Amino acid sequence: MSHSAHETQPRPLHSVSVAGAVMREDGRLLAIRRADNGTWELPGGILELSESPEAGVSREVLEETGIHVEVGELTGVYKNTARGIIALVFRCKPSAGTERTSDESTAIAWLTPEDVAERMSEVYSVRLLDALDEAGPHVRSHDGKHIAGSV
Repeated sequence: MSHSAHETQPRPLHSVSVAGAVMREDGRLLAIRRADNGTWELPGGILELSESPEAGVSREVLEETGIHVEVGELTGVYKNTARGIIALVFRCKPSAGTERTSDESTAIAWLTPEDVAERMSEVYSVRLLDALDEAGPHVRSHDGKHIAGSV
């Protein structure tokens, strides 16, 4: 490939999302059933240009669940290689609020780690289960369905 042909190709674009691995004192983890596709995931969404990752996590969890959180440490970085999405997951503690659904969620549940593995696809369950591991943060890539590996 010539140098000039390389220059005409579009640059790859990525988006950044944030999510909260919200953990209660009893060890249960917060999950939502998404309104758009019915899958169980952790609350989160696209980070806005004007906000910090921690502020984005707080906003997304509150919008989707009605729960206010204290945002803790980063537990993982996950790249969807098919869609160019980088997801940052933070361990969180619930601090206030009342659980409720939203335009983006049709159900909210506090799941055990076993429930997480049963209800969620591999690419989402690993994010919550990684948050239980104090040895993180974990860095993983996936194709939208299966984890490609970890570093």
